[in-house]
Amino acid sequence: MNEEYWKAIVECNGAFDGRFYYGVASTRIYCLPSCRSKTPKKEHTRIFATAEEARKSGFRACKRCRPDYPIRYGPDGEMAIRVTELIESEYDKPLTLDRLAEVLHTSSSHLHRTFRRVTGMTPAEYLRNIRIQTAVEKLKEPGLNITDIALATGFRTASHFTTVFRESMGYSPSEYRQLHKYAAANAVEKRRPI
Repeated sequence: MNEEYWKAIVECNGAFDGRFYYGVASTRIYCLPSCRSKTPKKEHTRIFATAEEARKSGFRACKRCRPDYPIRYGPDGEMAIRVTELIESEYDKPLTLDRLAEVLHTSSSHLHRTFRRVTGMTPAEYLRNIRIQTAVEKLKEPGLNITDIALATGFRTASHFTTVFRESMGYSPSEYRQLHKYAAANAVEKRRPI
């Protein structure tokens, strides 16, 4: 047994997912190194280069870590997808890291660390981006005031919305709306026949 691989199994290290798989001889189940199942006995553990090699040796895929599932980061990738789906469907609600962790039945620190490793951003950054993207679309609609847009996209107040929008876009929401109106009017003007 390679000591580096054994350490990865004990620590549930997702950085090794895809580099190798391990099977447990007593259960005939194979897993990803990041699997959160109980650590097997070292003497019962077999190392495989591929999932196919494990299957050919008579092992079946773990139902917890899903090593046969085609997500790049295994169960961590699946968790990241669930977080993005939850944020995209509930961005207008007061979402917190603790609330996301509660829904996904995990700790907030594990969720934060895993999401950041898989996506390159924190859940809060992803939530902010979704809210800003949605606000950009709503600002293009005439008749919606800034406060209504702020509240509809999950911001606590119009001033908080304005601050975050300016940080992300380089303009205040009202400046962005004016620029969009100007660009739209210019586009119509260019299409008019001479």
